Amino acid sequence: MWLLPHFATLCTAAVHVYYRATRSGATIPAQGPVLVVGNHPNSLLDPAFLAWVAERPLRFLAKEPLFRDPLIGWLVRASGSIRVYRAQDDPAQMGRNRDTFAAAHDALARGAAVAMFPEGISHDRPSLAPLKTGAARIALGAAEQLGRAFPIVPVGLVFREKDVFRSEAHAQVGVAVPWDDLAAQGASREAVMELTRRLDEAMRTVTLNLARWEDEAVLRTAEAVWSTVRGASTEPGARVERLRAASEAWTILRAREDDRWATLARDVRDHARLLQVLRIEPADVETDPRLAGAVRWVLRRRSVESVALGLLAALATLVFWIPYRLTGVIAGRMSANRDTHSTYRVLVGAAVFLVWIGGLSIAAGMRAGWPWAVATLVAAPVLGVAGLFAVDRWQSSVAAVRRWWMLRADPRLSDLRARQAQLAQRLDEAAQQAVGSATP
Repeated sequence: MWLLPHFATLCTAAVHVYYRATRSGATIPAQGPVLVVGNHPNSLLDPAFLAWVAERPLRFLAKEPLFRDPLIGWLVRASGSIRVYRAQDDPAQMGRNRDTFAAAHDALARGAAVAMFPEGISHDRPSLAPLKTGAARIALGAAEQLGRAFPIVPVGLVFREKDVFRSEAHAQVGVAVPWDDLAAQGASREAVMELTRRLDEAMRTVTLNLARWEDEAVLRTAEAVWSTVRGASTEPGARVERLRAASEAWTILRAREDDRWATLARDVRDHARLLQVLRIEPADVETDPRLAGAVRWVLRRRSVESVALGLLAALATLVFWIPYRLTGVIAGRMSANRDTHSTYRVLVGAAVFLVWIGGLSIAAGMRAGWPWAVATLVAAPVLGVAGLFAVDRWQSSVAAVRRWWMLRADPRLSDLRARQAQLAQRLDEAAQQAVGSATP
């Protein structure tokens, strides 16, 4: 377990390099026993998110085949993970889960933090899979040793495009699950089932659960339109909460089979298609297309800073274009599905970039001496990370200029504003109707 004390730092770096990651909600206790439970949509990057959010060492429960995986087995073992034996991997080994539960109980009894994914599988479904009872059994068994309950904290992971480099990802930390009344009952069937039900309920408050993936685009556009028109908070946590509430409302309205809401969904889709053709977002429709607005935009972003960011982005792209492209090719061939694509890109990218930086350092040393080799070894990673964020800022600035230039004379702008205002009003009415339908 030599890597366990440093695992959260390593995971934080991986999460922020690959994604534009944000988090919100409660905090995980910094000391004492705690069980962290999360949804599992993104293979081995999900543990990285939980470790980043926890900011303390986490002992993960991991399926046994990972310990023997030639690519990541060393990482799973070094981070202090606890083996879980699953029927789909080897039914003959299921009896060994007694050791799994004992190890998890002992870790919690000693005040450690344990993390697991109660769904039991990593998947690409649009909502939570049915929870297994393992998390409840571990919690209740540990409570027997401790003589009390301890925090069980749900964490929801929401990805915009989980298989896309530098896409948006958000971790929502929920409040601890209340279960003091169950802790003294031991791992009885009734207590296990009730705690599993409470875990499912808690995890649904921090995750986005859709009936089907096609709904996501509609809900995201609807949320963006409503928050833009109503001037709502643009914080990632607030947006995720609105999406979650919208998905619940949409499920209720769909069950009523009311044509009005099907029509609303169609109109939102049409609006999303038009914005996509124009390559703009709902917020862009509300921007000031006049010259004065452009002047204010430039002053806010400071043209000198923009030029510096552009140069830094260009230099980083020049130095690291080859390993970046090579990572994509190798990971694409190794990854079998969308669920594991980002995991392979992170793992392969780490190896490829380390080799590339080592090669640059050797080349610099052979050409100019060992001081230059050391300087390259230090400067190259700094350039890579700084260039990554410079590329983000530069692309955002360029896109903003393009949108302003296009919108400044577009006659459709006023029509789009009116359409968005009308959609926001209809969304308010739909939300009120859903609340009324859900009230007993």
